[in-house]
Amino acid sequence: MNTGRSYSFEDLLNKVNEALVADNPNHVGVKPRQLRDDIRFMRSEAGYDSPIETKIYDGKKHVYFYSDPTFSIHNSPLNETEAKQLKSALHLFQRFSGSPAFEWVEGLNIVLKEKFGGIEEKVISFETNLDYTGYHWISILFNFIIQKKVINILYTPFDREPFMITFHPYYLKQYNNRWFVFGLNVLLDIPTWTMALDRIEDISELNHAYKPSDIDWEYYLSDIIGVTRLKGDLQEVKLLFSTKRSKYIETKPLHESQRTTKTSDGLVVRLSLVPNPELEQVILSFGEDIQVLEPSSLVTRIKERIESMSGRYNN
Repeated sequence: MNTGRSYSFEDLLNKVNEALVADNPNHVGVKPRQLRDDIRFMRSEAGYDSPIETKIYDGKKHVYFYSDPTFSIHNSPLNETEAKQLKSALHLFQRFSGSPAFEWVEGLNIVLKEKFGGIEEKVISFETNLDYTGYHWISILFNFIIQKKVINILYTPFDREPFMITFHPYYLKQYNNRWFVFGLNVLLDIPTWTMALDRIEDISELNHAYKPSDIDWEYYLSDIIGVTRLKGDLQEVKLLFSTKRSKYIETKPLHESQRTTKTSDGLVVRLSLVPNPELEQVILSFGEDIQVLEPSSLVTRIKERIESMSGRYNN
């Protein structure tokens, strides 16, 4: 809706109901009394302190408008009531801290305390890329997944021209400070198609029947590092880490399948997974502190990449 124009009550009611039906075709809309109650609430401190004004137009009917055309409830800061509610939620979450099934709560507690717990000095930093291009697509895709909507995506790979894809979105995952969406590529009939959110140019909703996925995405992704699932079976990857890196690897496993054995040469690490480019990147990131022992195909691949890297400096 245009926040810079004025609406009669009837026009406002029609616009609201049009938006509700567009979001859910089965919605019956709201009645005039409900809309009046909603406007009253939005004007209140408990709502959004919305600058909704009224005036007589053409000498006979009231029109509603924002005195500040730039106002949006999405940009409104927390009011006192909302801040109190979040602090109450924080106290509730603290009751679950330490429980085996609620390890994630401790991290959430830290975030909420830092934001709303009255800490005046910033004492913690979270790893995030504030300039990441794809951030604004996260909530949009999340809602499309929840609402089971089919979409068109204009996508531009790093090395190809832009193309349009009809897509049934199923799952979102973050890896290495980038976000990816998995879903059905209708044209190629591939139900595990992956796209990076920072390469998405545009998204539009389609009025097509949504085809649900029967894939357990947590299980599907448990056999790899990252997001690239190549064809092939699980393999045992055997790595040798230098002694000085051993403690780091023991405290920060590379993969959930990791098993370790200490030897006189260092730490032998065994992983059961499907090798992919992300695994190669992780291996190369350890430089001279790592050696690939098995499988032979991965040994050859890493050796080729190291030789290619070395060639750049020799020239």
